[in-house]
Amino acid sequence: MTDERTTVPVLSVPIDVIGWDAAVRRIMSWARQRSSRYVTICNAHVVVTASRSPDYFRVISSSDMATPDGAPVAWMIRKLGFPHQPKISGPDLMPSLLEQARISGIPVFFLGSTPETLALLVDRVRERHPDIVVGGICSPPFRPLSEEEDVAIVAQINDSGAGLVFVGLGCPKQERWMAEHRGRVNAVMLGVGAAFDFYAGSVNRAPEWMQNHGLEWLHRLLSEPRRLWKRYLTTNTLFVVGAARQLLAGRR
Repeated sequence: MTDERTTVPVLSVPIDVIGWDAAVRRIMSWARQRSSRYVTICNAHVVVTASRSPDYFRVISSSDMATPDGAPVAWMIRKLGFPHQPKISGPDLMPSLLEQARISGIPVFFLGSTPETLALLVDRVRERHPDIVVGGICSPPFRPLSEEEDVAIVAQINDSGAGLVFVGLGCPKQERWMAEHRGRVNAVMLGVGAAFDFYAGSVNRAPEWMQNHGLEWLHRLLSEPRRLWKRYLTTNTLFVVGAARQLLAGRR
């Protein structure tokens, strides 16, 4: 399968123009080869952060695939000339890839979150995808890792035979980790964020009607107001302003 890709700048950040089937096929093709790649899943917060941080911009723009996670980013791509672009989010992409991994017999690995959430997650994964091969799990400490700890985690992943590594370290930590480990981890790394909590059932996801109307962020805000209010107030406002400027500039 060719690695040719089409991207479009959203607030200057290159995001892939790609459909669901094509995204899954490409990722699984890499996974079968145990190709060292990383996929960033970009919501408004990621896009705004990358547009304002040169270092983080390099992390996102250097990824092997950057999918539009969240209705606002997908909406911008449609406005920029690609009317059929769907939202491709971590919580939706992970189950699709898990099922394909089950069918193909490709081991998967889960990195991030807490031991309790990982235990629940693996139980749910095995329940929903019988016979899937879970190569391993790892809940790293929240502090910076020592070189020895980092080497041990890389060895654990590579020794597991995993073709897919789901990384749930939170933004921007997970994207930076994946970029630093491309070429060392022999698998496709995917930064899926809150997908671990949603899949494990430790955090309730927004109802489908809210997801379909671009209101998933509001559900998360109402669920965790103390932790998320500043992020959503700031980044959503900056995204709206930046998107308006970009669209107006394009019309001129």
